[in-house]
Amino acid sequence: MELSEAIALIQNDHLPPSGPGIWADLGCGSGMFTFALAHLLKPGSTIHAVDRAPAVLKPLPNPNGIAIHTLQLDFVADTLPLPPLDGILMANSLHFVSDKKALLNKLTACLKPGGCFLIVEYDTDRPVQLWVPYPISFKSLQPLFFSHGLTSVQKLGERTSAYGRANMYAALIGMRDEG
Repeated sequence: MELSEAIALIQNDHLPPSGPGIWADLGCGSGMFTFALAHLLKPGSTIHAVDRAPAVLKPLPNPNGIAIHTLQLDFVADTLPLPPLDGILMANSLHFVSDKKALLNKLTACLKPGGCFLIVEYDTDRPVQLWVPYPISFKSLQPLFFSHGLTSVQKLGERTSAYGRANMYAALIGMRDEG
């Protein structure tokens, strides 16, 4: 996937927010979606790029000069030493999590009131060994997030997967304002 395609997939009316934001990209890999998000955030924003492997981000354009901090840890098993977040991006990482309910309990506690999730996944509930062991279709994503107090789940877009099994989708999930 090219950077322009990643940007187009996650682009939405809620980004950029009114001012700088603090985000985490959980399971950032080489940073394709980290940099796609950086294109959509306001200058002064920060992205914490988290991965189990040492993060080696591709040298991609960052026109807004977003601060990107890498952190090596397992976002499922480890404590997340992050400030309160405006948003959490999970691009092709949620399908590696077997207990999604427990993870969402942990992650929703990391969000500021009004925070959101930005999810990119394969639109299937059928596992693909090793690569997509615990997939979650858009249809299954909705009740999972609603059960955790998030109030809106919006499909942003879809694209054909390079692997041909199922389309990829992007979803924006909003949290109820507490303040």
